[in-house]
Amino acid sequence: MNLNCSRVAVCMQVAAGDKQARSRRPERSTPTVNPDPPLRTRRLKHSRLVDPLKSRRSPRVLHVRAVSGKLDFSDPSWKQKYQEDWNRRFSLPHITDIYDLKPRLTTFSLKKNRTDASNLSTNMWNGYVNKDDRALLKVIKYTSPTSSGAECVDPDCSWVEHWVHRAGPRKEIYYEPGEVKAAIVSCGGLCPGLNDVIRQIVFTLEIYGVKNIVGIQFGYRGFFEKGLKEMPLSRQVVENINLAGGSFLGVSRGGAKTSEIVDSIQARRIDMLFVIGGNGSHAGANAIHEECRKRKLKISVVAVPKTIDNDILFMDKTFGFDTAVEEAQRAINSAYIEARSAYHGIGLVKLMGRSTGFIAMQASLSSGQIDVCLIPEVSFTLDGEHGVMRHLEHLLKKKGFCVVCVAEGAGQDLLQKSNATDASGNVILSDFGVHMQQKIKKHFKDIGVPADIKYIDPTYMVRACRANASDAILCTVLGQNAVHAAFAGFSGITSGICNTHYAYLPITEVIAAPKRVNPNSRMWHRCLTSTGQPDFH
Repeated sequence: MNLNCSRVAVCMQVAAGDKQARSRRPERSTPTVNPDPPLRTRRLKHSRLVDPLKSRRSPRVLHVRAVSGKLDFSDPSWKQKYQEDWNRRFSLPHITDIYDLKPRLTTFSLKKNRTDASNLSTNMWNGYVNKDDRALLKVIKYTSPTSSGAECVDPDCSWVEHWVHRAGPRKEIYYEPGEVKAAIVSCGGLCPGLNDVIRQIVFTLEIYGVKNIVGIQFGYRGFFEKGLKEMPLSRQVVENINLAGGSFLGVSRGGAKTSEIVDSIQARRIDMLFVIGGNGSHAGANAIHEECRKRKLKISVVAVPKTIDNDILFMDKTFGFDTAVEEAQRAINSAYIEARSAYHGIGLVKLMGRSTGFIAMQASLSSGQIDVCLIPEVSFTLDGEHGVMRHLEHLLKKKGFCVVCVAEGAGQDLLQKSNATDASGNVILSDFGVHMQQKIKKHFKDIGVPADIKYIDPTYMVRACRANASDAILCTVLGQNAVHAAFAGFSGITSGICNTHYAYLPITEVIAAPKRVNPNSRMWHRCLTSTGQPDFH
């Protein structure tokens, strides 16, 4: 059931929960933002969001399904009901939900690294996280629904606390390290930092005392493809894999049926499975987790979010994103030099971002060389008085050159749609970068104005490189926290960074919908201020 609120711009529906319901994927609609009425002047103003839902002139409001029925905002206890529902949604699935297990003292202690192993009392090191520790997901208190980027629960934008579980090592664990067999699998496409995560998972498992660690080759395919054997892993094996890009274990998209994968996990006697991947891989990990629970298997399935697009819900960022933005600067700078050096030069750069424009936005903002940034979340027109082509004419006339940055998922509504999908089930996008290149050429030829277009697509260069320092640190912590989560007995969860703090979240929540750029956010407005582009409508 939805909240009883008529003025809604953003709706994220969630399932109410007992232990069974909380593992069910909640239904959410895609965020939308209300634009101001179009202004027929070339100046900075709010942009429009591409969305199947019709935008309404209202604040961003969160809808929640409550076990008690519709929440009535006139009810003085609505906040309490909302909070109770939130806590149920974000409670973490645990192996004690199906097994009556007693915890034991952890074997994780950095004091074991001392050459003098005597007197290793638990009082010597207090680096553990209490099971009741929480991190606050949001810290901004919006006093008005009209505040830039406001995300409100109710029409009055009341302050409501959103807490998530703090990540880190617990003092009590639910596995005997010497008996554990742990497996690591990397799925989907390449992303800077994959090897860093694999490396840290192995390191941390060994500190706990795990001796049997294996890598599953080429994603979920490694569970069923004949000829793909387990790869024994140890600190010595993975010591230097972080010095190179790619994945030491290999990657692939798609896979067998969940039941077949779990059959393989059972046959291999795996106790812990670490899945490194994006939204699709997380959905697969959650399906494996559910099947293991259905079979009452004592197996912890823990995911680490990997997406260069930075489109995982609730996360500040995902590993590989900072590196992608940094590497994109090379392409943008090359396009800038080419455009500035040519008569009526136009540099065009296409960056990754199927459904979100985070890379394009951040790269445009950081480079300071972009005149037009086009992303999937903001609709635009290419032709007409207020279209992109007319603005490019204006730029060539004013400064003699320009640089355009587009996300790969931008402008799909302007292209012929395709129902084809890849192995992961993602719709195969039409190439907007090539379309834009051809459109620019044709437009300036038709109006008799010479234009020298240089098109750069650095997609595979960006994602195949080694992680930069920022991403390497993030990967290190995420990999370590994934192991801590498994030993703490959690399953069906992912490890991420939320509001600058490391946290654990149920996979069902983070895969409900992709995170998207909010066109009403301060960051997008900063990008528009930097580019100086108008609203293309």
